[in-house]
Amino acid sequence: MNSSPPAAPIPTSRVLAWCLHLLIAGLLALAAGRVVTDGGPHPGATVAAAVACGLVYAAGPLLPGVRRSRRPATVWLACLGAVWLVLLALSADGVWLAFPLYFLQLHLLPRWTALTAVAATALAAITAFAAHQHAFSVAMVIGPALGAAVAVAVVWGYQALYRESERRRRLIEELTATRADLARAQHTAGVLAERERLAREIHDTLAQGLSSIQLLLRAAERALPERPGAAARHVDQARQAAVDNLAEARRFVAALTPPALEGGTLADALERLCATTSARHPLTVRFHLTGAPVALPTAHEVALLRITQSALANTVRHAAASTADVTLTHLDDQVRVDVADDGTGFDPALPPPSDPDGGGFGLAAMRARMNALGGTLTVDSSPGGGTSLSARLPLNPRAQAPEPGEPEAHR
Repeated sequence: MNSSPPAAPIPTSRVLAWCLHLLIAGLLALAAGRVVTDGGPHPGATVAAAVACGLVYAAGPLLPGVRRSRRPATVWLACLGAVWLVLLALSADGVWLAFPLYFLQLHLLPRWTALTAVAATALAAITAFAAHQHAFSVAMVIGPALGAAVAVAVVWGYQALYRESERRRRLIEELTATRADLARAQHTAGVLAERERLAREIHDTLAQGLSSIQLLLRAAERALPERPGAAARHVDQARQAAVDNLAEARRFVAALTPPALEGGTLADALERLCATTSARHPLTVRFHLTGAPVALPTAHEVALLRITQSALANTVRHAAASTADVTLTHLDDQVRVDVADDGTGFDPALPPPSDPDGGGFGLAAMRARMNALGGTLTVDSSPGGGTSLSARLPLNPRAQAPEPGEPEAHR
């Protein structure tokens, strides 16, 4: 047995319109039929008036602009009302057409004009019915007046529901558009955050390693004519730095733990970093461990290692220092890494100088790492007085937060 797809739902307004068409056609047929079957007065004229009323009504939906403009609708309703008055004068059954006329007037005319038209229609129906009955009573008023009140309540209620439905539809459209804008904004924010993270990682790993290789090759170039042994040593160190940098790049692409932290603690990684920096550059770096080491989250260890790498790279490139000290301190509520050198220093109040080789992600990247984990970064320096950098991370990030009033220096 084949099942056919369900029929599309018919709009409510179309159903109501067809009901109104059928109602008017039925009432006109009733008026014409009764005058013929009951032998009422003026049967020919009554039938002609009923037919004319039906033709005028049928012409309404075919006229352009009746549903879109008030003026054509008013003219059409006036013509329909005039023909109806003729029918009403000929037959008392024409009074029943007042009820569908109420709906047409309320639907097509402005609110207060429609009320006036409805009142006039009700008054005409009451007067004509009383004239046909050759008497007047309160009961003659109740029918047309009650019909007019019901029509006003129904049409105005329907219009109120329609306006509320339109308002809800607009709100839903605005909400949908707002959600789409929010999704785009979140996507953009995520892209920017990922770019910032990649910039920090590249600066603290690949860029620093390539910078170290560049410095070693320059040292080898200077030593090559007179000290081939020293030049060979610098080249070998550059090669080892390239190997380490390649391993770092592979871990970076795979989003794994830095190779310096694999199979060891943060203290071991920092100690190896100090030894490697001392071996590759004319800088003596000493490592100090204070407090009892505790297990740290991987994110904390990576952040502190990257900050130390970046700080020592800045010292090598900019400070002209001879010694530097790296201190890892474990306290009850926080872990801290301090990097201090005896270099030229700088004025923290001045904006950082442009550094096309460094890319401009030094201290900004360090602060971003600390802020992301609820930590703080402070820099203390003065021209000729060396530089001291301190990175602090709480052991419970939710209980500790960076102090909003703490000054931040720029390098």
